[in-house]
Amino acid sequence: MGQVGRIPKERRQRDVSRAASRVAILEAARRVATRDGARDMSLRGVAAEAGFAPAALYGYFSSKDDLLLALAADDLTSLARAMRGTGGLAGAGTAALDLLRGAETMAAASAALPGAGGGDAERLFNGRLIAALKALSDASGMPSDSRESQCDVVLVAASLAGLALLARSGRLEALGFSSDEMIARLDARFGA
Repeated sequence: MGQVGRIPKERRQRDVSRAASRVAILEAARRVATRDGARDMSLRGVAAEAGFAPAALYGYFSSKDDLLLALAADDLTSLARAMRGTGGLAGAGTAALDLLRGAETMAAASAALPGAGGGDAERLFNGRLIAALKALSDASGMPSDSRESQCDVVLVAASLAGLALLARSGRLEALGFSSDEMIARLDARFGA
């Protein structure tokens, strides 16, 4: 009986340790992505930053694409949190744009999606994407009860992602537009 009782405790400790290691790897990957750029990030560089042997990372992530998708999934969680309770599309859009401007992992992860093969990392990313779209819908007062209204939410999200890319590269300003002006236009067209 004593042996049976210890197995779950040992398993829990192993699971906690594994989760902590995964978090440490993700934190190291974020530092490397910030320093070197997400597209130029290497598993070897992440392993060195995290203090792991390069081969050890494969026990947590099967490839650089899986790691990028995990980082982007975390960004989507932050995005959903940032948009909650912002009071309308303008507030949600501003919160989203502020976060997306600095999230290079989203663009890098989108390139990783076609080759990911539908694994756990892609399912996690897709689930978090749906949660972020739901948060945008809720925060902006846009209903999500019909296919048409769901399309509107996706259009707004795509617009925000595009605006973030243009703002990040300096192109939005070069075109003579401000983020606030563009969000106001989105709010005028799609706001509740």
